[in-house]
Amino acid sequence: MAKEIYYKYNPETDNFERIYPSFRTRFAYWGKTCAIAFLMALVMFVVVFYCFDSPTEENLKAENAHLKSQYSILKRRLDNSLKVMDRLQDRDDNFYRVMMQMEPMSATQRLVGLDNESRYRELKDMSDAGLVTELTRRMDLFERRMFAQSQSYDQLRQTFGTQKDKLAHIPSIIPVDRHSYSLASGYGYRRDPVNGISKYHEGIDFTVFTGSPVYATGDGKVEVAHREAGYGNCIDINHGYNYLSRYAHLSEILVKEGDEVKRGQIIGRVGSTGRSKGPHLHYEVRFKGETQNPVNYCFMDLSPEQYADMIQMAENAGHVMD
Repeated sequence: MAKEIYYKYNPETDNFERIYPSFRTRFAYWGKTCAIAFLMALVMFVVVFYCFDSPTEENLKAENAHLKSQYSILKRRLDNSLKVMDRLQDRDDNFYRVMMQMEPMSATQRLVGLDNESRYRELKDMSDAGLVTELTRRMDLFERRMFAQSQSYDQLRQTFGTQKDKLAHIPSIIPVDRHSYSLASGYGYRRDPVNGISKYHEGIDFTVFTGSPVYATGDGKVEVAHREAGYGNCIDINHGYNYLSRYAHLSEILVKEGDEVKRGQIIGRVGSTGRSKGPHLHYEVRFKGETQNPVNYCFMDLSPEQYADMIQMAENAGHVMD
């Protein structure tokens, strides 16, 4: 670009004479030009820095987003695994150990070693320290509970090996044909069919056809085999080890008091005797004289899927038949 040249008319010489700017004027001009250039460069730098990512930054952001996504997936899977562990622990404490008459494992036994905070200090200096620390804590919790559960099952297996006779006596099958029953009522508070008042139902009601066979749910000795008030024709089997099972509203009793029976033996037939609204079997399980939820004692001849279906039916069934 050509440099601009300025001229001014001089009346004394009657000519246009070239004007040369002073040093101050030139300095001001170049200072202004540099300032404008600096401001433009600064604006462009800010725009590029804050509005556009470098390839390296874009890669880092993409990698960070991927890692957080993977963390979320792992956390979700770990949470689901811990829920499964909760169910295993509940069944271990409230069923298997009750059945074996063993004390439940304490929280201290299950979680020993997890109160050591020093193991997490070195994680606090890491990027995304909160995510890493939380995931590490939950992994430690899961691994510790897995180890404790493994120990518990080892103890149960050892006890099982020395208590085969006891296991043969504990009620553990469905007292009717497992392919042709439905549940009218589960265990717990239910509405009474006669007076409409809510009361505690001490067993579960299997609805099956009159005359259908009723099976002993464990080895034992017949303690009661006669008509009982409210229960109609009733059989009580003392299984020993503090267990007793009751079978009520029978149309026919096929055993007598004092008989020794085996698990799966037919002891009577379904009916509607006593205080009953229709043909069904009222079944109870007692431990140390206290009623138990019988669905916890019907696991042996059912697949896991069938057992889950039975538990669901028992929870939903609310039509008491006696």
